Amino acid sequence: MKKILVIAASDSGGGAGIQADVKAITLCGGFAMTAITALTAQNTQTVKAVFPIPVEFIEQQIDAVMQDIGADAVKTGMLFTAAIVRSVARKIKDYGIAAAVVDPVMKAKGGATLLQEPAIEAVIRDLFPLALVVTPNLDEASLLCGFSIDSIETMKAAAKKIKAMGPHHVVVKGGHLAGDCIDLFYDGSTFTEFASPRIATTNTHGTGCTFASAVATEIAQGFSPLEAVQRAKQFIQDAISHSFSLGKGHGPTDPFARIARTAGLWESSAAVADAFHKLQDARIGHLIPEVQSNLGYALEGAATPGDVVAFPGRIVRLQDSIAVVAGPQPGASRHIAKIILTVLRYDRKYRSAMNIRYSSEIVARCRAQGLRVAEFDRRDEPRGVKEAEGSTLEWGTNLVLSRSGTIPDIIFDTGDAGKEPMVRVLGTAPMDVADKIIEIAT
Repeated sequence: MKKILVIAASDSGGGAGIQADVKAITLCGGFAMTAITALTAQNTQTVKAVFPIPVEFIEQQIDAVMQDIGADAVKTGMLFTAAIVRSVARKIKDYGIAAAVVDPVMKAKGGATLLQEPAIEAVIRDLFPLALVVTPNLDEASLLCGFSIDSIETMKAAAKKIKAMGPHHVVVKGGHLAGDCIDLFYDGSTFTEFASPRIATTNTHGTGCTFASAVATEIAQGFSPLEAVQRAKQFIQDAISHSFSLGKGHGPTDPFARIARTAGLWESSAAVADAFHKLQDARIGHLIPEVQSNLGYALEGAATPGDVVAFPGRIVRLQDSIAVVAGPQPGASRHIAKIILTVLRYDRKYRSAMNIRYSSEIVARCRAQGLRVAEFDRRDEPRGVKEAEGSTLEWGTNLVLSRSGTIPDIIFDTGDAGKEPMVRVLGTAPMDVADKIIEIAT
C-alpha cells in the first residue's frame, strides 16, 4: 500500500482539510499520514477561528513520519503563514520528495482567509518549484496571477503563468465557471481539458482537498500526473454527485460514493438473482410475454439506466419455467430502467419492477387479490412520444403516477398496433416483486 503524507489544517466540521484528505486517500486505496499545520474552528457556514501550530511542532510531525514510515507522495493544503510555508518547503526538499501535490488553499467557501498575504509570495517562491502538480481553483489562480479568469482562454493564460512559477504540472479547476465543469491540465506544452456535467448542488465543502488528495494518491500508485488528474476528476465527480446536506451552509461531498456504488451494485445484483431463482422455482413460465421479461432493481439514489441492475438478454420462457443467459448487470435493460426511474421520481422506496404477460384474467386476478391496479392507454400517447424510441414506458408510467395518490402494485396497458399488451409489477425490492408475481401465478 502506498503512503501519502498530508500537510494541512484540521477542519472541526469534518468536511474539508485533514479530515477530507484522510477519507479521500483511504478510499482511493492509499495509507494516509498527517502533519497538522493549524486547527480551525469551522462548520458548514464559516471559519470562526484559526490556531496555527508552532512551526517546530509541524516539523517534528513531518520528521516523525518520514524518518520511520516514509512517504510515496506528499499533499499540502492549508499552510496559513509564510513561516509554515517556508518550513514545509524546506522539509520537502530535505527529504527529496519528488511527488508533491500542492493545493494552494487561500480562502474558505465562506470567504475566510486561510493563507495570509505574506504567505502567498512564499508559496510561489519556495513551494511551487518543488511541486509535481499544483491545483488552484479559479479564485486562487486569479490571486496568483493578478487577473480575472472567466473563460477557457484566461484559464490557459493563468496555467501558463503559474507554470512559469516552477511547478511541473498545473491544474486550473474551472468549477466556478458557468456551464460544464472544465478542469484544465497543463504540462508546459500541452493543454488537456477534463469536462464533466455540472451537478446542481451547493454541498461542495471539501472538493479541493478531496481532489488534490486523490491526485496525490493516484500518483503514488504509479499513474502519470495526467492519468492521476483524470482518475481524481472522476472520483470527485462521484463524491459531488452524492454530496449531502449537513448543517446550515455548504454540506460536504461524499468520497465514499465510489465504494458505496460498487457495494450497492453487488448487493442489488445478488437481490435480483435471489428473486429470479425464487421465480424460477415457482414455474412462472406461462407469465412471460412474447417480447420476454426483465427484472430490475435500482441503486439508492439512482439517476440513470446505469444505476439499474437487470438481466442482459432478458428473462425467457423455458418450458414451464424461466431462464437467463447471464447474471444481472447494471445498465442491462433501458426499458425496465425507465419504468423504475420514473417511479422513483414519485417514491424513492419503490426501486424494483418486472414486466409479465397481459390478459384480462391476470388483471382480474390482481384485483381479486387486493393488489392496487392502474392502467394507461397507448392510444392516448402523443405523437412525439410515440415516435421517440423507448419513450412510451416512461410516458405511460408517469401518466399513471401523476394522477394517483399512491404507487400501484400493477400498471398495465392493452397494447396498440404492433405493441404487445403488458403488465408491469412494481415493488420496493426484487423479492417484493417476485412475491407478487408468484401470488398472481397461483
